[in-house]
Amino acid sequence: MNFTFIASIAGLGGLLFGYDTGVISGAILYIKQVFHLSPTMEGTVVAIALAGAVAGAAVAGTLADAFGRRIVLLVTSAIFVAGALLSSIAWMLDIVLIGRILVGIAIGVSSMLTPLYLSEMAPREKRGGIVTINQFYITFGILLSYIVGFLLSHIGEGWRWMLGLGAVPGIVLFIGMLLLPESPRWLIGHDRDEQAKRALQRLRPGADIDVEYTALLHDIAAEDNQKAPWRQVFTGRARMPLIIGVGLAIFQQITGINTVIYFAPTIFQSAGLPSASISILATAGVGLVNVVMTVVAMRLLDRVGRRPMLLWGLVGMFVTLLILSICFMVGLSGALAWVTVIAVAAYVAFFAIGLGPVFWLLIAEIYPLAVRGRGMSLATIANWSFNMIVSFTFLDLVVSLGRGPTFLIYAAMTLLTFAFTWFLVPETKGRSLEQIEQGLNAPLAAE
Repeated sequence: MNFTFIASIAGLGGLLFGYDTGVISGAILYIKQVFHLSPTMEGTVVAIALAGAVAGAAVAGTLADAFGRRIVLLVTSAIFVAGALLSSIAWMLDIVLIGRILVGIAIGVSSMLTPLYLSEMAPREKRGGIVTINQFYITFGILLSYIVGFLLSHIGEGWRWMLGLGAVPGIVLFIGMLLLPESPRWLIGHDRDEQAKRALQRLRPGADIDVEYTALLHDIAAEDNQKAPWRQVFTGRARMPLIIGVGLAIFQQITGINTVIYFAPTIFQSAGLPSASISILATAGVGLVNVVMTVVAMRLLDRVGRRPMLLWGLVGMFVTLLILSICFMVGLSGALAWVTVIAVAAYVAFFAIGLGPVFWLLIAEIYPLAVRGRGMSLATIANWSFNMIVSFTFLDLVVSLGRGPTFLIYAAMTLLTFAFTWFLVPETKGRSLEQIEQGLNAPLAAE
């Protein structure tokens, strides 16, 4: 079975993640009119999916360990479909909210489980690119949601189609997962060795699987020997990685990226673009920048290094947020409103080569093996929690402070992120996981 086929099917979890987080940006322009939403309720419609994502991320690891990666992804795809369809046929606001929270739960599960499943199915020599492949799927899903939003913006009740079309990749994912095997690593970990061998034979047709099978046995035995109680996630050798991972998770959100992902058309309308459809089209351009720069990051991360890309990306984000703040304070309209579009696109570009992919890559590298899964879970939960908080408060901040001061706050948070990165975040390029662990734990060796 070709790994490209496996990645194209399982990667749909990342595409759904991107589509269902991005599609609300266009749909909310119409939902707020249909249901006469206040800014607080508008923020609630966006943020409730993120509350579901927090819950999904919190239980994803436990469910996947208990029932298997494949089964949980199958159920997740069904939840995606149900949530998308329910949102699209909603006759009252409560139904929209229920549909969006279902989609959110599925997003939270897939955000953890898709890269995990892909990494366990991939040959060793291809495993390093898994995080960035998943990131590409996410950004492509966001771009796709923007394009769909623009194409449907001229149709009566087009917002229903925007939300409902998320069911299509969900159905494809469900059918595709029926064709894929369970993770051999999970099967061996649950003493189902013969099934693991059959799965490896399907994944590596014509290859000698004995070496890989033996290596899996040794890896899982080593993991079992190094398992640590929960308290060790917060103490001793795991403390500094936890501070870095959770800190970057929080900073990734409070620098404002998802206010752009979820509210870009709203921002562009307020800047003076003439219509909802033009605002959504401008947002699609921003989404294209996101995809292109993510591809650039995929090619540069192992050449330039994580730390330089993160620091330079933060500098660019800070400058563009200042420009956005000044634009709104001065008050742009007409042709000058496109300055805002350019500034937003540049902000997203700098995020896409730095804080966007580097955060997800670092949390897969910095934790000691004994607590790696739990450390990544805590960072993911923190990321979704602050995503929800920032998205829920954005419109209320705009109403109470104004757009300019709101983006100035995000600029200040970006400056704090730069300081955090400068003093605490290590370079991991070209270093083994053991070397990374030793470097981070050196100051704590006396404990």
